[in-house]
Amino acid sequence: MEGQESDTTTKCTSKTTAFARNPSTHTYHHHHHLAAYGYGYGYGFGYQNLYQTYPALLPLPPAIPLHLKLTPPFLQNHSFETRTHFPKSSLEEDNHRVATSSDSHVRDYSVSRAEIEIQKKISFEKRNGRKIADAKPKALAVARRPDSGGVEGRVVNLLANHFLVHYDPSQRIFHYDVEISPNPSKEISRMIKRKLVEDNSEILSGALPVYDGRKTIYSPVEFQDDRLEFYVSLPIADGKPVSMCLESTNPHENMQHKLFRVCIRLVSKFDGESLSSYLNKGDDITPLPQEYIHALDVVLRESPTEMCVAAGRSFYTSLIAGEKEIGGGAVALRGFFQSLRPTQQGLALNVDFLVTAFHESVGVIPYLQKRFDFMHDLFQCKTKSLTYQERKEVEKAMKNIRVFVCHRETVQRYRVYSLTKEVTENLSFLDRDGTKLGVVSYFKDHYDYNVQYRNLPCLQISRRKACYLPMELCVICEGQKFFGKLSDDQTAKVLKMGCQKPRERQKIITSVMGGSFGPTSGDHGKEFNLKVSKEMTRLTGRILQPPKLRLGDGGHVRNLTPTRHDRQWNLLDSHVYEGTRVERWAIISFGGTLDEKSCIPKFINQLSQRCERLGIFLQKNTVVSPVFESMRVLGNPRLLESKLKKIHEAAFNNLQLLICVMEKKHKGYADLKRIAETSIGVVSQCCLFSNIGKPSSQFLANLALKINAKVGGCTVALYNSLPSQIPRLFGQDNPVIFMGADVTHPHPLDDSSPSVAAVVGSVNWPSANKYVSRMRSQKHRQEIVQDLSTMVGEILDDFYQELSKLPQRIIFFRDGVSETQFEKVLHEELEAIRHACSRFPSYNPPITFAVVQKRHHTRLFPCDQTDPSLKENHFSDENIHPGTVVDTVITHPKAFDFYLCSHWGVKGTSRPIHYHILWDENEFTSDEMQNLVYNLCYTFVRCTKPISLVPPAYYAHLAAYRGRLYLEHSDSNASTRTSTVCRTSPANATPLPKLAENIRKLMFYC
Repeated sequence: MEGQESDTTTKCTSKTTAFARNPSTHTYHHHHHLAAYGYGYGYGFGYQNLYQTYPALLPLPPAIPLHLKLTPPFLQNHSFETRTHFPKSSLEEDNHRVATSSDSHVRDYSVSRAEIEIQKKISFEKRNGRKIADAKPKALAVARRPDSGGVEGRVVNLLANHFLVHYDPSQRIFHYDVEISPNPSKEISRMIKRKLVEDNSEILSGALPVYDGRKTIYSPVEFQDDRLEFYVSLPIADGKPVSMCLESTNPHENMQHKLFRVCIRLVSKFDGESLSSYLNKGDDITPLPQEYIHALDVVLRESPTEMCVAAGRSFYTSLIAGEKEIGGGAVALRGFFQSLRPTQQGLALNVDFLVTAFHESVGVIPYLQKRFDFMHDLFQCKTKSLTYQERKEVEKAMKNIRVFVCHRETVQRYRVYSLTKEVTENLSFLDRDGTKLGVVSYFKDHYDYNVQYRNLPCLQISRRKACYLPMELCVICEGQKFFGKLSDDQTAKVLKMGCQKPRERQKIITSVMGGSFGPTSGDHGKEFNLKVSKEMTRLTGRILQPPKLRLGDGGHVRNLTPTRHDRQWNLLDSHVYEGTRVERWAIISFGGTLDEKSCIPKFINQLSQRCERLGIFLQKNTVVSPVFESMRVLGNPRLLESKLKKIHEAAFNNLQLLICVMEKKHKGYADLKRIAETSIGVVSQCCLFSNIGKPSSQFLANLALKINAKVGGCTVALYNSLPSQIPRLFGQDNPVIFMGADVTHPHPLDDSSPSVAAVVGSVNWPSANKYVSRMRSQKHRQEIVQDLSTMVGEILDDFYQELSKLPQRIIFFRDGVSETQFEKVLHEELEAIRHACSRFPSYNPPITFAVVQKRHHTRLFPCDQTDPSLKENHFSDENIHPGTVVDTVITHPKAFDFYLCSHWGVKGTSRPIHYHILWDENEFTSDEMQNLVYNLCYTFVRCTKPISLVPPAYYAHLAAYRGRLYLEHSDSNASTRTSTVCRTSPANATPLPKLAENIRKLMFYC
């Protein structure tokens, strides 16, 4: 049933038996699970520990009474006999490294150019009546950096939140496999390890080993024997489920010792010589020693794991400026992320500041009151039962949350699985003697407690048996990450807490490195001869020059170079590069007061005038009179579709644009987009009444730019075309296609909805600023783009229809891929792109495949405050400049990667984008690739400033999000179909509705 876990620190007893293995029969195996660090980058393990004494984040349950006598479950005079000892076998230092569970899928990507050359034997065969080229590569290996880094741009001094790790290559590390039975939770496992080390120092050779919380212990010295066996007794409530999980009238009856058998077995010995060879040598023979880096990572995580609340790769503590209530039963807690990474400067620890929401540790009733409006009236809760829908919402909110009880003293924690169908007053259970007892009367008779909320259901805390707990007697356990969807208000509060200016963020990170809870705290590093610098890495970056931009011919300003510090430009005296004509359009509103509705005609006139000043023609009169509907129409998909079709038919089925004005944000937005773009065939633009009453010039301009892009126009183009910028690779008559791909996954608590993949591709050359898209649903949480070959093939068809020739080169940007997936994505998706090309006779263009990473934790800070560029406009405390690129010191020792900050950070600290060039048959230099990406960031159609992400990847993200909207429905069934744990394989993905033909080639997703 529920895990019996203890917060007690009562001294435990342990007895030990040591024995050795037979060298003739013993084989070594790793039983721990290393993550697949395909790129040779950092590790991230976090193990939550609620048993070590550290500053309380939230209220804790009552402590165990000191007067309790804890006795071991075995006889007092019993002793364990030492088992037969066999001669201890030795592990030679240069013995073959033991294969780990990760060896099958972890590779070192750094290889020579000679190795990445593949045989391109073109074999022709008949398929569908025509010959095709089969250019399937024999092997794939990630590209190496083509040079020593870029040289273009003004040099600037920077700091990075990477901290150099000094290690002793000769320091041997001993890897031991740990098996504990019965299988405990990670919290209990750490308690066992802690007491085992305290009570058996001599047997463990006085070592201070570290533990990964699962099945691995690393020690700086070798234990006395290769095999050790311990019996550890902990005071943990047995808590076996009975009919109602109310075990006895005596609250301490089940408080007894629980015996654990711990077997420790030597697996391997290794040192850091191989890591030194990997970091210092330029050869491609030495592989990245994953096991050694994993061991050091566990060492550096040991102290934070003991002192903080661990969640994934991150640690959270109230010592970093406390916590903040963000409403809805959640609190925001500050913390830090850490990851060990091999870089050009050596081994480095990446540490960053972050904020995450946790469940507030309060009583269940107050918690639900904060989450749901219908729970606010306490008196009503005592007299009125929940409706079916309210009960489902409460059950969804409480599922898998851990609670403890406050009506008796216990260290037990219970996981909520569901709510009872009956209210507490009607619930009963069978006692041990078979007597039927009511829950309400049971608490009165045994605990002298009158249950107050008898019309509420109880918490069901077992999957198998009827184990009930009244809500009012339960408290939410601390340290539980909030996985539910945060409201807009909650999200804003979390973002505000995490939105730290560069100097503030730098100060927090520095305090973590010097704090009593950070990776440098504790004595574990010293035991392993490990020293981490507390100073951020100093390095030099380069600021690339902004490109000259081309605007429309109708304006007074036809070309410009963004010279402002934020590289933003305006269109006050300019026209967009390509304006469109919108002659047939309509407007519909949902909700709004009479005064708000009366603003519609004025808004139409203002928007038309603003479009005209931008070189966009928007007819001043709509083809049909403005339509006014109530907000309830948005909540009824069938009614909504009939209303939109009526407007379309009134426009003789020839509507270019539909503007939708809403009273407030509504989930029916998803239905509106799906119906307009798939059923009717019209692009739409939504806005709120609050913005159109007195619209600013900036708001109208932004709206105009989006409308122009959606109906086929574009905002800006590069003045110096790409062929003139990179003549070595690009030609005016040799078109190139830029493609982007992304996969969006459902909410973490959704265990069944499909993932949605999107691919976009540019179809004009040399401007390369108009993109077509393809979207597909695929299996739940599958990261590989399942139907990539078909989508790429269709985009190539569109490209050919526009330019009457196929692209001579393909530059492919892949978003949303973690480093552990690099090898798999490259192998499968590059092959899919080649297969798409093989549909065309003798067509085998060179491909560059780049991965774009947004969700990383490297931050760059201005270092040289004497730099005059930092002083201009009083921005000395602000972010690094747009165009800042770094490709040395903190990048990979061998692979082709770089960090580029192409945008100006208005709030918080700028996050540069990490670009990894995994495959490069076009053979870009560092300067060519970096300038190409930076220049493309100025061509985004929705704004007049460079964006943070290269546009093909950004458009793919927008298209994938649009596909996700198509799967969302505003009916009530959609909100109740998610759960938290997937027990069965997801069904085949629900296909996306087909786009209307007349908008298929438009950028409707912008």
